Amino acid sequence: MNDILHGLGAAAAFGGVGVVLLLLGILLVDALTPGKLGRQIWVERNRNAAVLLSSALLGIGGIVFTAILYTYEDFGKGMASTISFGVLGLVLMAVAFWVVDVLTPGKLGAILVDPEPHPAVWVTASCNLAVAAIVSASIA
Repeated sequence: MNDILHGLGAAAAFGGVGVVLLLLGILLVDALTPGKLGRQIWVERNRNAAVLLSSALLGIGGIVFTAILYTYEDFGKGMASTISFGVLGLVLMAVAFWVVDVLTPGKLGAILVDPEPHPAVWVTASCNLAVAAIVSASIA
């Protein structure tokens, strides 16, 4: 019974960290794009913004999943590595967004909130997933 309780506690703690990292991902995408992200997606039904946010959430989720899967035996060390790799993923996604923005014509943030679907969104979303895959591979 202690094993089950310990497992539930660890799952709740790692789940909480995962949710916080996902929320930070939402705030990061919101900060990188003009306007209010929630309004863009839920009120204006902007597919560009939805694809970008979805890719960031899937990427962070993948990083957190990998960090938990390959976590240390020691709970504190495992929690610290999950938080560290999650934050690293967020930072690298922001850097990648900036690099793509610098290397491509136009302002990426403005393109991403345009109501018309734009291929640049798929490039940026793929970049988010690629960064997440690289960070995840570094964990494993």
